Amino acid sequence: MMSTPSTVGPVDMMDPDLLRDPFRGYSRIREQAPVTRAVFAGVSTPIWLVTRFDDVQTVLSDQRFVNNPANVPGMDVHNVREEVIKARGLPREYAQYVLDSVLDADGDDHIRLRRLVSRAFTARRVSELRPRVEEITEDLLDRLPDLAEDGVVDLIEGFAYPLPITVICELVGIPEEDRPQWRDWGRSLVSMRPGAMADSLRQLVTYIQDLIERRRAQPTGDLLTGLIRAHDEDGGRLSDTEMVTMVLTLVLAGHETTAHLIGNGTVALLTHPDQLAALRADPELAPRAVHELMRWCGPVQGTRIRYAAEDVEIEGTRIGRGEPVMAVLVSANYDPRRFDDPERLDITREPDGRREVHVGFGHGLHYCLGAALARQEGEVAFRALTRRFPDLRLAVAPEDLERQLLPGSWRLARLPVRLHS
Repeated sequence: MMSTPSTVGPVDMMDPDLLRDPFRGYSRIREQAPVTRAVFAGVSTPIWLVTRFDDVQTVLSDQRFVNNPANVPGMDVHNVREEVIKARGLPREYAQYVLDSVLDADGDDHIRLRRLVSRAFTARRVSELRPRVEEITEDLLDRLPDLAEDGVVDLIEGFAYPLPITVICELVGIPEEDRPQWRDWGRSLVSMRPGAMADSLRQLVTYIQDLIERRRAQPTGDLLTGLIRAHDEDGGRLSDTEMVTMVLTLVLAGHETTAHLIGNGTVALLTHPDQLAALRADPELAPRAVHELMRWCGPVQGTRIRYAAEDVEIEGTRIGRGEPVMAVLVSANYDPRRFDDPERLDITREPDGRREVHVGFGHGLHYCLGAALARQEGEVAFRALTRRFPDLRLAVAPEDLERQLLPGSWRLARLPVRLHS
């Protein structure tokens, strides 16, 4: 008989203590109640949090959990993400661009959309991009000292963001002169400021629609040209809205996560001198280091909401059909059932850098499409940064670093460092 443990009351995901230290906070929740209710601002319906490693993998790979609530059979399911969007003042005609992406599709729809862009992110294609990623990295590091004020430079603004946004924009086909605007739009989309999301999304959609028409008139070899060709040759493969949404998703997802992986990872290395020394002594550890940093301080701490397509039991708790579920990646990646001494940072933890034992990039059908590219950018960034600036250090105490306190994310607002002693 299924029961619902109640050792933990509904978790407030906006709790300041939880936002400040989600690693220990969600680990405590995991040990007290591996499946528990949670609430957050703007949502009237509680969600289920699933926190243990094995259970997180189940939620992310089991077809009994769907991303689109319309795919729950036999009932009209309340869309939690739509409620959040409404609370932030986004009109429904624009909400579709953040609610109906490849990230939200299930089954055949997800496969259809993913296939349209997956060739750009294969291991072979990513490997071919490495020389260009290295070139961009070296160029940014050349410029970094000129950005310093009183010897201090913001590594997020000067390096961690420009690297991945340059790479993904070149891949998709965003003109160089427009890329700084994408940074501003990205900031606004995750901002909690009233109206900020709506204004930025309106501008983004208009921009992408205009860019599609320009690229249709002057095709190139970029990914956007390929999407236009797929749309124009067979409209059933890709609708107008899906094309705009795909560009929006690829560019934003293709730089935000990697930027904060670089930022978080740099802080981790600078506050663990033994690990930094190991990487400097053996740069070939970079692939393993990226895996461990993604596990230990990854920027994405909770997945998009899933919905139970039927009644499911996890750890003795009944999750009813249609109920919303979030898989908590940060608690899974700190689960002692899966990792020895999980709170210890150890860049040699991964067996060989080619395998992946964490869930920082997700799991199952919705495993991060750009994971190989993100890992490569991280490898190149950490190798070059630690080589070029042997005296690199934080310009403030670690506890004084300013973070964007957002539920489900671990993001620095800025990263002040000194490049030289």
